[in-house]
Amino acid sequence: MMKNVHLATEADEDDIYSGYNDYNPTFDTEDLENDPAFQQAVKTSHGRRPPLTAKVPGTSGSRPLATGYGSKTTLSSSMGRPMTAAVQDGVARPMTAVQAAGYTKAVSRGSVFDPLGQARGPAPPLETKNEDSPEGKIKQLEKKVNELVEESCIAHSCGDLKLALEKAKDAGRKERALVRQREQTMSPANINLDLTYTVLFNLASQYSANEMYAEALNTYQVIVKNKMFVNGGMLKVNMANIYLKQRNYSKAIKFYRMALDQIASVHKEMRIKIMQNIGVAFIKTGQYTDAISSFEHIMSTSPNLKAGFNLILCYFATGDREQMKKAFQKLIAVPLGIDDDDKYISQGDDPHTNLLIEAIKNDSLRQMERERKATAEKYIMTAAKLIAPAIETSFAVGYDWCVEMVKASQYVELANDLEINKAITYLRQKDFNQAVETLKMFEKKDSRVKSAAATNLSFLYFLENEFTQASHYADLAVNSDRYNPSALTNKGNTIFANGDYEKAAEFYKESLRNDSSCTEALYNIGLTYKKLNRLDESLDSFLKLHAILRNSAQVLFQIASIYELMEDPNQAIEWLMQLISVVPTDSHALAKLGELYDSEGDKSQAFQYYYESYRYFPSNIEVIEWLGAYYIDTQFCEKAIHYFERAALIQPTQVKWQLMVASCFRRSGNYQKALDTYKAIHRKFPENAECLRFLVRLCTDMGLKEIQEYATKLKRVEKLKEIREQRVKSGRDGSARARREGSGGGDPGSITHKGERLSAKLKALPGTYEPYESSGNKEIDASYIDPLGPQAERPKTALRKKMDEDEFADEELGDDLLPE
Repeated sequence: MMKNVHLATEADEDDIYSGYNDYNPTFDTEDLENDPAFQQAVKTSHGRRPPLTAKVPGTSGSRPLATGYGSKTTLSSSMGRPMTAAVQDGVARPMTAVQAAGYTKAVSRGSVFDPLGQARGPAPPLETKNEDSPEGKIKQLEKKVNELVEESCIAHSCGDLKLALEKAKDAGRKERALVRQREQTMSPANINLDLTYTVLFNLASQYSANEMYAEALNTYQVIVKNKMFVNGGMLKVNMANIYLKQRNYSKAIKFYRMALDQIASVHKEMRIKIMQNIGVAFIKTGQYTDAISSFEHIMSTSPNLKAGFNLILCYFATGDREQMKKAFQKLIAVPLGIDDDDKYISQGDDPHTNLLIEAIKNDSLRQMERERKATAEKYIMTAAKLIAPAIETSFAVGYDWCVEMVKASQYVELANDLEINKAITYLRQKDFNQAVETLKMFEKKDSRVKSAAATNLSFLYFLENEFTQASHYADLAVNSDRYNPSALTNKGNTIFANGDYEKAAEFYKESLRNDSSCTEALYNIGLTYKKLNRLDESLDSFLKLHAILRNSAQVLFQIASIYELMEDPNQAIEWLMQLISVVPTDSHALAKLGELYDSEGDKSQAFQYYYESYRYFPSNIEVIEWLGAYYIDTQFCEKAIHYFERAALIQPTQVKWQLMVASCFRRSGNYQKALDTYKAIHRKFPENAECLRFLVRLCTDMGLKEIQEYATKLKRVEKLKEIREQRVKSGRDGSARARREGSGGGDPGSITHKGERLSAKLKALPGTYEPYESSGNKEIDASYIDPLGPQAERPKTALRKKMDEDEFADEELGDDLLPE
């Protein structure tokens, strides 16, 4: 086989067409003239025959006998047409069948096979566009305008409304320049209307977002009035929204209706939303009849929760009971379009199904369904609480009707919540007995409702200081639902009230384990640790609560109080400063700040806060006493008179304040006014020895005749006082002797003096050598009043709350207030 294989030589590599010019000598045409046989044939009739056809020459025509692979002489046919393989103009024409492969004889000689033309080098660069041309400038400007619009939208989404407006204005300027340039270079028909619409719409939107409503309306008008913008009329909805924000309701209604006329009926959802806005605008203007027409049309064509709720409000405003009932029935009949909860409960042991259920249990769709259901329940509960007192003779009968309607609807679970709200309404009307009776009806219900009702009952009994009943229902609530944090908190409160703080702390801890955001339990455990003198743990609890409730005055006060107990007045002052930044008019917090500064020796700061406290609450005896003593100490007795007169008005039976007023007159040198004041005190308190002593002294100094009269009265009063003291002493000695005889021993009882004396502040004033100041009166009971409740702190109670409970349950029942 190998002998038939032809190996290429180097010559073959140099000329791949070598051998094609080799041919048989028989076909050589150069010697035809010397060939006698050929010449004889030409002279015969065979050589003179005409061609077979007019177009195709005969075979005996004058043409070369050589093949197409290399003829050296060109012989034309009788028609003068060259043969296909003929050589023209010195270039060998290749055969058509091999032309595409590059097999040309002349070109291939002495060259390398290069069918792709790679030897010619790289292709020349593309011709660059001329950016300075009018068309190029227009394209660049269009691109810049689009970029500015995009930057404006991005800035708006990031909340930088000012930057968004600047970008929108810049885009508007460049777009106008673009339009002028197009008009100069091209026909007006080539203007980009979509770009113009985009720029104007974005500019109007940014004006509206920046509350520049006049500019926004003008920009929208430019779009709406331009007939070239086909859908510009739909923007009248935006204009109507602006008028609604400006409270120009008549124009808002007008533009809503104009937009409604220009929107096709196929856009059903958009038309419904516009009609809903029209109804809201009618409600704003008080045209409830027109609003009812809009909402009735919506509920008949495409019912939704908002329209149904607004319809109930309109009928409530007009006082139509029957229509309120019908509207409520329409509201609870609105389809929610969500799946049943059973879909998310595993029915078998299939691991694939369980994994799928676990994956969709809390996905975005499930969260949206929960939100929609919660919104529906909120609307229904609010509507029921609104119309229940209006649709029947009493709110109880109205509630019963609403409960029956709800039980027959898809919201069966809301019936029990309505019953609990019925009890809360009784609480609002201060009818505690009816509230208790209503809640007791739930004792035989399912565990969830029973726990909620028992929690509320425990709360009510705790407020009435019936701790036995409160503890009973707290136990019932805990047994019904062990994971109810409110029930555990109330149980801890009943134990706290009995003084068992350690056990109460355990219930609060369990409540926090079930719900770490239960603020009542966290607050109460802080109080419990404070009672147990575990100040560090108490401080930790209140600091955690402060992280949740940043502006809670109660928490701030408790933290300051703990720092005071820990003997850190600087920290206590700092937290009290935070407290008065939250409640700047709290007189008790201001007084506490004054007390702390006074204990630190800073009298000027103490005076400032005491004075502010007095300004907000001028009936605090402790503050009045401190301010009066401060002015006497600084030798401004005339200013102290005002405060002691105020104290005398608050406590008219306390003679010491009137004596201090007279003493201030005497210290300031107004002896006549002091004498008149002492005489008035004597007429009111004829047996006051201190007043008589001052009268005797003033009459002596002023040389008055009444000196003998007052001296006689003073002696009689002192004698009666001695007799009274002897009787008291003899009675106590007799009782002590009886006790000794009965018990066989014991210490003798000490005699106590019940006379009045001044407080420590007034005792320290200058001039204590005088008779009144030396004897003194009864000391003022000056204990600091807690701004958030009495000093005997009580824990917070926990009312079982639901998602849709009204403000009364949250505020008036005082979940987060300390009972006073």
